[in-house]
Amino acid sequence: MLNHETDNLHKPADGPNQESNSNKVVQTDKEKALDSINASNAEESEDHAVHEANHIPLENYETFDLEKLTKELHKLTRLHKVTEIKDHAEEIKKVFTRKYADLIEEKKEAFFEENPDANDSDFEFNLPIKHEFEEYYEEYREKKNTYFKQLQDSLNTNYKKRLSIIEQLKDLVDNKETIDDALKQLNDLRDQWKNAGAIPKDKYNHLWNNYHFHIERFYDQLHLDRESRDLDFKHNLEQKQKIITRAEELLQEEDIVKAFRELQTLHRIWREEIGPVEREYREQIWDQFSEITRQLHEKRESLLDKLRLVERQNLAQKVNIISEIDKISKLPITNHNQWQKEIGKVEELRNRFFSIGKVPAENNDEVWDLFKLATRNFNAEKNTFYKTLKKEQQENYAKKVALIEKAKQYKDSEDFLKATPIMKKIQNDWKEIGHVPRKYSDQLWKEFRDACNHYFDRLHSIKNQENQEEQDAYNKKKEYLDLMKTFELSGDHKTDLSEIKNHINNWKTLGRVPQHKRFIEGKFNKILDSLFEKLNLSRREMEAVKFNNRLETILETNDKRKLQGEAIFIQRKIEEINGDILQLENNLAYIQNPSESNSFVKEVRKNIDKLKDDLKIWTDKLDQIKHIGEDDSNNE
Repeated sequence: MLNHETDNLHKPADGPNQESNSNKVVQTDKEKALDSINASNAEESEDHAVHEANHIPLENYETFDLEKLTKELHKLTRLHKVTEIKDHAEEIKKVFTRKYADLIEEKKEAFFEENPDANDSDFEFNLPIKHEFEEYYEEYREKKNTYFKQLQDSLNTNYKKRLSIIEQLKDLVDNKETIDDALKQLNDLRDQWKNAGAIPKDKYNHLWNNYHFHIERFYDQLHLDRESRDLDFKHNLEQKQKIITRAEELLQEEDIVKAFRELQTLHRIWREEIGPVEREYREQIWDQFSEITRQLHEKRESLLDKLRLVERQNLAQKVNIISEIDKISKLPITNHNQWQKEIGKVEELRNRFFSIGKVPAENNDEVWDLFKLATRNFNAEKNTFYKTLKKEQQENYAKKVALIEKAKQYKDSEDFLKATPIMKKIQNDWKEIGHVPRKYSDQLWKEFRDACNHYFDRLHSIKNQENQEEQDAYNKKKEYLDLMKTFELSGDHKTDLSEIKNHINNWKTLGRVPQHKRFIEGKFNKILDSLFEKLNLSRREMEAVKFNNRLETILETNDKRKLQGEAIFIQRKIEEINGDILQLENNLAYIQNPSESNSFVKEVRKNIDKLKDDLKIWTDKLDQIKHIGEDDSNNE
């Protein structure tokens, strides 16, 4: 009986002895390829559904909204095994949690913007879709927990079964009594091994190496029927050569992922279902299969490098978008329209960010945190602006309410001379006030417009009436002017003067004419001047009559300011004439021989006399105004 080696051997079927990874300094490309295959098969051995999950593509869930994420999780949970959708479910959960947190943050900011005095405890927000999502995720989690508990129990049971099979292999080699039917027993053990089920992935390679070690010991060290053994070797060689042929064909497959997956299956068949070959071929066919594995592994790594390059490009794009959002958040934006424009830009950048594919896994959390920080900073600036704007709008609201109250106060006023400039100022002040909160804007404008329209409609109605009266007065004065042109003096000074005064009184009773037709007053005054000249009235008398006519016209308008202005003008005129008289008299005092025969003296005295006549005329006018003032006081 031959002594077997320990079970802790790491020799693959039909392959060279391998050192443990801890003793290696540098792995060859072929060793890296084989390790990749072995690691994948070990994981699949633990749970074959992991391999099946590769058939369900991972979507770019960042582009999904909350409702779509919920529907996707429900669909996956309903249509697929829990192990097939593990990565999908966790990614959906991750994205949903992020997006919901962002939504809560936005709603919270909006709440405190509307309620600046509120506390955190005052804020409440519930979205029904969250409860629906949590129900679907809890359903998935319960299925997953149930599955993995059952799986773990099954893995441990299967591991014990395989250990038992290995022990039976050892006994098969060492027990001479069973040599006659050893080959039959070996095939039976191989069938048991094939159907023993999945085992923990951390025990997979060690257990398989031990199993194949004892299989090869069986063939190499036991004296079985040489013809049967050779037939078995030949059959195994043919099967492995077919695997190599198929592996070579996979090198031409365009779908590298699919090809590598099938290569993984070929390795599993090579190890699990096909026995050893003649010792002289073992190294050769293993090297041939390993070389093909290396080549396909390199193609796969090249593809993964391209995918990683795309992920790095995606990372660069996302970082650039974050930088753009950050720049926008630092712009000195000072008005609503500009903010709306920049909000649109940031929303577009957000959509672009979510439409970009995956980034390297090691950068995913970092780039997401930076994105959230940039958008949070932008929202903080936006909220600060609108918070200030809201305060200004509240102040504007108070100002406009005050103007509305003032407009209502004057809208029914009968004193149009006083109320009209006030109402016009109210309208101008309204234009100077900025925006108010949108919810009040229409109502405030309606109240303000109604009050102003009410007043100015009344004003225009009265003005229209007055305009018609003025037009009628003009027509009457035009006819009266034609009558005056035919008037002739009788020759009796007293009678004619009385008649002229009657005409003046009649003219006044005809009323005021439109402003643009006031020229008719000048025509009437020219006729009066002509008549006064014919009457040979003194200049003082004529000016008194004409000024009296002017005063009565001013009094008809009830314009006290105009009357006051007239008095001020006359007083200045009197002061001016007195000054001129004083100046001329002073000039005479400097003349040594102020004889009346002196032409210069005569001219100066003549001017002084004229100025004194003018002074009397202006003094008379001032007296007339003073008498009006006295009459007003007596009336009071």
